[in-house]
Amino acid sequence: MKKLLLFTFISILGYTHVSAQEVQFGAKAGLNFASVFGDRTDNFETVTAFNYGVMAEIPISNVFSFQPEVLYSGQGYSFGDDTVALNYLNVPLMAKYYVIKGFSLEAGPQLGFLLNTNDDGLGIEDDFNTVDFGVNLGLGYKLDNGLNFSARYNIGLTDIDDVEGFSGTNKNGVFQVSVGYFFF
Repeated sequence: MKKLLLFTFISILGYTHVSAQEVQFGAKAGLNFASVFGDRTDNFETVTAFNYGVMAEIPISNVFSFQPEVLYSGQGYSFGDDTVALNYLNVPLMAKYYVIKGFSLEAGPQLGFLLNTNDDGLGIEDDFNTVDFGVNLGLGYKLDNGLNFSARYNIGLTDIDDVEGFSGTNKNGVFQVSVGYFFF
């Protein structure tokens, strides 16, 4: 069994070769449909905001790639006539598996840093944790000319609330659609 595992590992390494010319760099932008789920969120509604940033795609094999990104991401929620905007700098680290040419399944962790909040004067801007961790699951399609499309869902794993005396847990949930272009 050990010999089979060693042979498999060496075979994979034999097919794994990345040169600087194969790494692609690009930019992307799109829409977020975001909300918060957890305790006492029954009346929370989805907000629509923007995402934009840069990305790289690093081939690992013919069917696997690694795609790190740095994105500005508008998130938050609304309730009644009030909106709480949570603006993050997110760093998704996506693994991509190409099912067929151009079409990929994507998954990976994401680390987010809260840049600022806008709470429509509710006075809760200091009630949020500054770091958010989540997992992304999605689909992508890349054309030969570098144009690409993606849809993913970010499942928040970290309690975003930092409210003294609140024992509940609330987490981000963001559906994201994006269009991007790999320049080189």
